[in-house]
Amino acid sequence: MLTIKPGPLVLITLMCLVTACGSAPAPKKVPGGTISVQDFPDYVIGPYDQLQIFVWRAPELSSNVAVRPDGRISTPLVEDMVAAGKSPAQLSGDIERALTAYVRSPEVTVIVGEFSSTVDQQIRGLGEAQRPAALPYQVGMTTLDVMIAVGGLTDFAAANRAKLIRGRGDKKKVYRVRLGDLMRRGDVSADVPMQPGDVLLIPESLF
Repeated sequence: MLTIKPGPLVLITLMCLVTACGSAPAPKKVPGGTISVQDFPDYVIGPYDQLQIFVWRAPELSSNVAVRPDGRISTPLVEDMVAAGKSPAQLSGDIERALTAYVRSPEVTVIVGEFSSTVDQQIRGLGEAQRPAALPYQVGMTTLDVMIAVGGLTDFAAANRAKLIRGRGDKKKVYRVRLGDLMRRGDVSADVPMQPGDVLLIPESLF
């Protein structure tokens, strides 16, 4: 039987292929301080929010309810459950667990149909906006919605140095947002979700 020994060049080529196959691609770097969708937590339900609660295959248990001032809700078969402070997904899971005593494998979906905005939960667009304003928060609101509401950027805006300020005191966080890329280049990847109480600050260009 004839045996062919690979030459040095063939061995080097094979080693390179094995190394390439076993190596993961380098992760893409995100500019430092730039906010992305992953930076945002789920929306937290608050008092007076209007909730749409759907129980799959049990329409008689589905309902539209308002979160009471004490943060609780009552639905068919589930009374006085705390809703405030939870995300819709967390509340769905809690209702499912409560319904297991009555329904086999319940599947619940919670949607915030209407957000009740208080002053400290409003969105503020400040600085080099055409019409700086405080806006009532709406579920699903993004930076693009805010910019449309304030009339866009002024000619003097340093838009890619804009900051999104979230929280107060020790919990305050500041993120950089690329409003220039979003508004002037149409880069939708620069559009990020807003949360109640966020402040969008647009500085003036130095030049």
